[in-house]
Amino acid sequence: MTLPSLNHALIDLPTPEKLGLHTASEHKPRILLLYGSTRERSFSRLLTEEAARLLELLGAETRTFNPSGLPLPDDASESHAKVQELRDLVLWSEAQVWCSPERHGAMSGVFKSQIDWIPLTLGAIRPTQGKTLAVMQVCGGSQSFNVVNQLRVLGRWMRMFTIPNQSSVPKAYLEFDQAGLMKPSAYYDRLVDVMEELVKFTILLRGRDM
Repeated sequence: MTLPSLNHALIDLPTPEKLGLHTASEHKPRILLLYGSTRERSFSRLLTEEAARLLELLGAETRTFNPSGLPLPDDASESHAKVQELRDLVLWSEAQVWCSPERHGAMSGVFKSQIDWIPLTLGAIRPTQGKTLAVMQVCGGSQSFNVVNQLRVLGRWMRMFTIPNQSSVPKAYLEFDQAGLMKPSAYYDRLVDVMEELVKFTILLRGRDM
């Protein structure tokens, strides 16, 4: 695992015992990560990949959905392979990380399309209800919170528990090296804090009847 910007001495790995739980799940927290750009060098993807590496260090199992090839909502059948892949991952997950670039002051269409393919109900199952959520955005210019605010509204609508912490990375093109790894910075430290908080909330809330 490549995390050159991380000070490992400052990481406090969450465990059920540390969080005051007397019983623990038999599997690692299952976390799905979604990002909102299909560019070859997508900074929302790079930030998501960095988050996934941190989550795995913190003891989670992660899966990342690649939105390339996902049709526009209602422009294909629900049986489309990419739609089924996304829905299966949502059902698999106990928590999610959402990351979108800011475009015209809002989340990208690529990201919103993914959410629009996730129904509030699948038969008798509500696929996102009770899951924990962390929200992030990348900006091409100065720091903004437009996207994370919109993602919080979406998370509430999808009946998810959005954690208090969040990440917004301005001038994202300056924050990653040529290998796609995030450079040391206050923004990187915030990312670490967000992922730690997500794992803790997920351990506390998963498996409970919400």
